[in-house]
Amino acid sequence: MALHKDFPKSPHAILNPDIRWFPADEALRESSYEKLLPPLVHELRKKVKTWRDNGYEGAADTSIALLNWWFNQEHLLPKSDGTMAKFQYYFAQQEAVESIIYLYDVVKVKDKYDLLRFDSSGAVSPNMFDESWLRFVIKMATGTGKTKVMSLVLAWCYFHKLYEPDSDLARNFLLITPNIIVLDRIKTDFDGLRIFFEDPVLPPNGYSGGFEGRNCNVIQNNMIFQLSYFK
Repeated sequence: MALHKDFPKSPHAILNPDIRWFPADEALRESSYEKLLPPLVHELRKKVKTWRDNGYEGAADTSIALLNWWFNQEHLLPKSDGTMAKFQYYFAQQEAVESIIYLYDVVKVKDKYDLLRFDSSGAVSPNMFDESWLRFVIKMATGTGKTKVMSLVLAWCYFHKLYEPDSDLARNFLLITPNIIVLDRIKTDFDGLRIFFEDPVLPPNGYSGGFEGRNCNVIQNNMIFQLSYFK
């Protein structure tokens, strides 16, 4: 498997799309890199990088405020011994959240035809997808923090609906898991909205990144979850 010579060791390092891992020998990077990645991935990574470098230009004010709080603000969280430790989301988690917000807020994707604009492989076409509803899929390996990504995306949806005029996102959520084991793990984090308060998901009330005068803790009493699993 290929690993670029400049690939960083820290999971927090911001990665350039051109030095990412791909499932082949490093010698094939120049000739086959995009062909060996899932369609849409490489082109979307490049677009999101440019957008990130430009300060999330074009996104809703709510989205920009949350992105800056999560990824551009230092977070110190209490440890069990009473000391404080720095908390930082992994770049894989950051990029996953950024990609969803970029597609929704900036590109304003409405259907599969809009998404296929990012395909440079020529391997996919609209008739491969039966559903007509909008679907964003984030693929992440075990242990990379999918639950944390879900918490950020749900908080973004909630505040976007609450504060952005004409937002068609939701304030109620259904989480579906493939089995009881995963359901139990999810419940550990989501019961009582635990993850939203143990992680720095919610900005403080009056956060100056765009939430001035807004109550960020309304989520505690108003977010409704239904946890389900498929047999």
